[in-house]
Amino acid sequence: MRHEIGLGIGPATFRIGSAWRAPLDALARLYAAYPPVDLSRRVPDFTVRLQPTRPWRRLIRPSIFIAGDHWLPEAAPMALEHGLLAAEMGMNLQMALGWRRHVLLHASSVERDGKAIIITGESGSGKSTLAAMLGERGWRLMGDEFALLDPVSGAVFPFPRLISLKNQAIDIATAGIASERLGPLMAATAKGDIRHLVPRADAIARMKEPATPALLLFPQYGPAADRRPVDPGEAFVRLTQASTNYVALGEAGFRALTRFVTQVPAVALDYPDSATVFAAIDDLWSRIG
Repeated sequence: MRHEIGLGIGPATFRIGSAWRAPLDALARLYAAYPPVDLSRRVPDFTVRLQPTRPWRRLIRPSIFIAGDHWLPEAAPMALEHGLLAAEMGMNLQMALGWRRHVLLHASSVERDGKAIIITGESGSGKSTLAAMLGERGWRLMGDEFALLDPVSGAVFPFPRLISLKNQAIDIATAGIASERLGPLMAATAKGDIRHLVPRADAIARMKEPATPALLLFPQYGPAADRRPVDPGEAFVRLTQASTNYVALGEAGFRALTRFVTQVPAVALDYPDSATVFAAIDDLWSRIG
């Protein structure tokens, strides 16, 4: 690769190489507050490569294919103007297919007073937007894309990457936020319009600090306000579906999720607006001992 950058995020380190300078310039700006990784002295956990689909596609109608330690040969290439998104997707892919130190949950998480809320659900449920807004309201954002559940201690470890906001959520979650913490608006991607948000400084400074899971939320933005408990059996099944490495971890993953669902209350939360969900979360949090 012509260009490369090293990034340390939570417990994971990455080498990101690119045939183009622009995606790495965007990464360098948005990850400026994160600890640098000296690639000449440290072997990273994962390598991501942003490479052209054909040699001439580096200059003529540039087209990015995401490769690396783990890659999907059938994945569609991406336009160069979406290079930042390609780099983020590349890191997601490495974690999803290669990480084995924790049970990896496709979930957001926030922390207060040493206790964490794990927020998971189907794509479009609003979990990233909700975590981003809580991160601006006094909670420590621990992660947007993945929650890392320790199979031994049961603690959740941070992985505070850039927060990926989509479509209408962009204006809602970024209101009043300085432009220095915002990535470029990438229009008409495969997932619609996307803009990245840099977590607050405390989330980055404390990204080695785990927390104890205290509440599991299954939010759904849009319906009328409703709140209902989710029994441990249903929560277990939904978490196995939300984990990218549960099967690979075998018995360790089973034990970790069993302990999680028997110790952590789970709630399905429907909400039509931010005021409703904030009030519901404040109420739920006040009931946690």
